[in-house]
Amino acid sequence: MPLPPAFRIADLSQSAATAFDIAPARADMDAIAAELGLSGLRKLRFTGRIEAQGRRDWRLTGELGATVVQPCVVTLEPVTTRVDSPVVRQYLAEMPEPDATEVEMPEDDTIEPLGSHIDPGAVMVEALTLALPLYPRADGADLGEAVFTEPGKRPLTDEDARPFAGLKDLRDRLKKDR
Repeated sequence: MPLPPAFRIADLSQSAATAFDIAPARADMDAIAAELGLSGLRKLRFTGRIEAQGRRDWRLTGELGATVVQPCVVTLEPVTTRVDSPVVRQYLAEMPEPDATEVEMPEDDTIEPLGSHIDPGAVMVEALTLALPLYPRADGADLGEAVFTEPGKRPLTDEDARPFAGLKDLRDRLKKDR
C-alpha cells in the first residue's frame, strides 16, 4: 500500500520536531481494510510529530482518527465504530537486552528499537489494529442461551454453570429445612 515513505533518521532534525499528516486515499484505505479484515474503512487520518529525545533516541506522538465498519460477532450486520486514539512510540538506540531465557513483556509497550527509519504509516496501521473492537456488536444483538440435554433430564443453563450457583441451591434448601 503506497503510504508516505518512512523518515530516515539521518535526515531528521535534532533541534526541531518533524510533523506528519497522513490521510490515505480511498484505494489505500481499501487495502488497509482488506489487510485488517474490516468490512470498510470510511475515514482514516494520522497526525503527529517526531522529535529527538537526547542525542540518539526519538519519540513519535500522534493522534489516530478512523471510522471502521466490522461485522457484528452475533448477527454479522455491519457495526460502525469511531476510533480516536493517542499514539506514542519511543525509539531507543540502545534497547535493554534480556539476560534470561524467559522474558516478561515490558510494562512500557511504547518502546521500539531504533532502526534507520521511522515509518508513521506502519505505526498508523499498527495503532489502528490495536484500537479496533475485538468483538463488535450491533445494537440489541444478543447471543441468547443454548440449552442442550438428554431427553427427560433437566437442562444445564448458563445460570447453573456460574461458580456460586450450587451455593444458591444449598442456601435455598437450608432455608426450606428450617
